[in-house]
Amino acid sequence: MKRAVAVLAAVVVVAGCGTAGTTGNQNLAEGKTFTMSVGADPGSLDPALTVLSVARQVGRFLYGRLIERTSDGQIVSGLAEKWDATVTSATFTLRQGITCADGSPLTAADVAANITFVGDPANKSPLAGIQVPPGTTATADEATRTVTVKSGAPDAFLLTNVGTLPIVCAKGLADRSLLVKGEQGTGMFKVSEIVPNDHYTLERRKDFAWGPGDWQTDQQGLPDKVVIRVIANETTAVNLLLQGQLTAATVAGPDQERLTAQKLDHVDGATPLGTLTFNQAPGRPGQDLAVRRALVQGLDLAQVGKVLTSGRGRPSKTLVTVEPRPCTGDNVGPNLPKFDKAAAASALDAAGWRAGADGTRAKDGQPLAVKLLQPTVAGPTLTSTAELIQQAWQGIGVKVEIAPVDAAGINQTLFGTGAWDVSMIPLTLSLPSQLVSFASGPVPPEGVNFGHVKNAEFESESKLAASKAGAEGCENWNKAESALVKDLSFVPYFDAVVPTFLKGAKATLSDSLDPTSIRMLAS
Repeated sequence: MKRAVAVLAAVVVVAGCGTAGTTGNQNLAEGKTFTMSVGADPGSLDPALTVLSVARQVGRFLYGRLIERTSDGQIVSGLAEKWDATVTSATFTLRQGITCADGSPLTAADVAANITFVGDPANKSPLAGIQVPPGTTATADEATRTVTVKSGAPDAFLLTNVGTLPIVCAKGLADRSLLVKGEQGTGMFKVSEIVPNDHYTLERRKDFAWGPGDWQTDQQGLPDKVVIRVIANETTAVNLLLQGQLTAATVAGPDQERLTAQKLDHVDGATPLGTLTFNQAPGRPGQDLAVRRALVQGLDLAQVGKVLTSGRGRPSKTLVTVEPRPCTGDNVGPNLPKFDKAAAASALDAAGWRAGADGTRAKDGQPLAVKLLQPTVAGPTLTSTAELIQQAWQGIGVKVEIAPVDAAGINQTLFGTGAWDVSMIPLTLSLPSQLVSFASGPVPPEGVNFGHVKNAEFESESKLAASKAGAEGCENWNKAESALVKDLSFVPYFDAVVPTFLKGAKATLSDSLDPTSIRMLAS
């Protein structure tokens, strides 16, 4: 089964937290449509079989979650009214009266089946190992509306991970082709129309009474409809926003300046947009730590980061950028080699990669050549950044082929063909535990360790961290991530601070745009 990495697709959706500022005299409006842009078509909307961020963003509108997290990290009610958890087990008691998009009731058994499906390795859910430990099972007590979860492995963030799993209804569990179309949901909206690669129209469910915390059903300003438009070009999206044809657009590139000049409200998220990952599969140049180190030393990462973020980013400290982060600290800066072109060239010489007459290095008759994966769904600056990296590496004798890939190409290459050497595709992570499956364990197609990473320190420290609840394991999580940066398996070097601009509405980000936070404003 092919898998997809959580990429910044326009997040898409960057994930983050915040509230768009509004003035006190803005009035809420009824009966309006909230129209937002995404940079790529989400494809399948089956929430248990995708980690593509644009699909996850659309899914937030369609599928409820057992718990919700506020922007300051508090856990509040979602589908569940009560919960309790350790690192190995959890219980959730459902609210009364929860119904599916077709009006049928949601049962505790349905919720348990959602969790067990992801936890069963036979189903090959990409969320297994990222959000739900493999081997996790759940049982239900209908009389008390209680779901009991037994984790397949210790999970420091079991409550958050299982609690934020998107929940679908019984008919969708029986026929997952319905979920591909976004049907059989438990969320605030349901699908009314899908035109692939163009738009998705959603209608608000008037019976929705299980929003986060102390949700009131008679709130003012909720949109009656949501239209999600697929607009690959950011400039086009910005033009439509300024013309009033969009309510919200996430803008990663230089068009931000036009919207900032108009003083539009915005909510900001961060993502490690500047991330390099090396393919360490047998026969690939990146299998050799000396090559990885030379390639990183040969880059002025500060300059690369400024080009990537149009001068509006910041040096990375961690791969986990979704706020609120459970662990703080700088796991990146102290562990990256400093820019030194001469040292990079010397290291390649020492590793046996000698420059030929044309300047290209070779070893045992094989040229030092890398294929650089450049995502086309993560903003317009990725192209110029890839070209800058290519120029720098060619300057130390490396032959570089830039390979632009769209969302489908990312999926196919990282988790299918494996025909890549260095990836520019960022991971968007909200918990340090989500990195484990990407940085250890089975490689594609059996797993999502797409870089073929083997790092004993990462594995031991993350295992220790998983046995400690929540932030208690942060020392171990920080050591684990630092180990990956030291051996240059993952190289986060610059974060993009990406605003979602709003016109005619206010909203917050929590993981992604929070549908329950949207309030439409009077003109």
